[in-house]
Amino acid sequence: MTVLSSYDTIILGAGAAGLMCAATAGQRGRRVLLIDHAEAIGKKILISGGGRCNFTNVHTAADRYLSANPHFAKSALGRYTAADFIALVDKHGIAWHEKTLGQLFCDGSAKQIVAMLQDECDRGAVEIALGAGISDVAHADGQYRVSFGNRTASAPALVIATGGPSIPQMGATGFAYDLARRFGLKVVEPRPALVPLTLGGEETLFRALSGVAAEVVARVGKTRFREAALFTHKGLSGPAILQVSSYWRHGEPVAIDFLPALKPGWLVAAKHARPRVSLASALSNHLPGRLAETLADRLGIEGELGAATDKAVEAAARHLADWAFTPNGTEGFAKAEVTAGGISTAELSSQTMEARKVPGLYAIGEAVDVTGWLGGYNFQWAWASGWAAGMVV
Repeated sequence: MTVLSSYDTIILGAGAAGLMCAATAGQRGRRVLLIDHAEAIGKKILISGGGRCNFTNVHTAADRYLSANPHFAKSALGRYTAADFIALVDKHGIAWHEKTLGQLFCDGSAKQIVAMLQDECDRGAVEIALGAGISDVAHADGQYRVSFGNRTASAPALVIATGGPSIPQMGATGFAYDLARRFGLKVVEPRPALVPLTLGGEETLFRALSGVAAEVVARVGKTRFREAALFTHKGLSGPAILQVSSYWRHGEPVAIDFLPALKPGWLVAAKHARPRVSLASALSNHLPGRLAETLADRLGIEGELGAATDKAVEAAARHLADWAFTPNGTEGFAKAEVTAGGISTAELSSQTMEARKVPGLYAIGEAVDVTGWLGGYNFQWAWASGWAAGMVV
């Protein structure tokens, strides 16, 4: 027998955005039902940041997010800031620290963030239904009816917070997009983001460097990041590569400056100072040995540097500062930290996250076409968009 129960708000997806939305709405006195097909809440939160959860970034700003509408994220991010989330973390007595580039992590475990969100939901008397897949979503007479397990629930507000298809082994799917399309909302083509890139053809030679890392500047078009790059058995990874991957499109080159700390002319100066050293030896002062040897081999300056012309040495230095790789793809959604693209922001209010043409329907978090940089930005979008919707549903 199917049991029908009514609520003010039904939220689909108990990840970061859904939990934040549920807690916010519940504490406003709304009767909230939060549904997830997983057996536990916050599964992606638990694996984030190596299990320590990089829960926000103190440098959060809308220009650190990709979207077809670069202005869309400004409203929510401006009203619920990193400082607001830090205050919540502090209220719960969770110790944290700042790593590089404004990234904040728990001193202890990501489990503390999940427990905090559970506690906030409890304070709002949120009902959480886990382990039951959604079999149907219908809309009639101003009510959304959601069937799951042996139950059906109805509410005038429905929030899509089921994320994107990145990390499918955690149960992630494209459910949000299918549901949005059913209600007539456009979806910007989803693609893997913050994802390792693969190399083919002649560039497979670089796979022999698997495990070697160096601080570089990685660039796609005019977008550049100075962080570590890592060679893998499939191609390129590491923070600098994950960052540019979100901006990369098939067929485009990724340019690497292997020696961003060195000024132009450094290699010619090194040649004149120590003419008898080889190029590999000169490079090994600044780069891991295996990488130095591989790059030197590809540049073709053999023997002593002093035997080469200044012009040839300068050309080699320029190549090292702008080494073009042409990836043949990415490692896909299985290895992507997030999904770029998603429910079109043109369909949503930036103030409330409500669908413009479908009253009572909302979309938040990764399901929406807003994708942050690596380093806590995507969590901050989840908190901010979840809060923005939670204040009105």
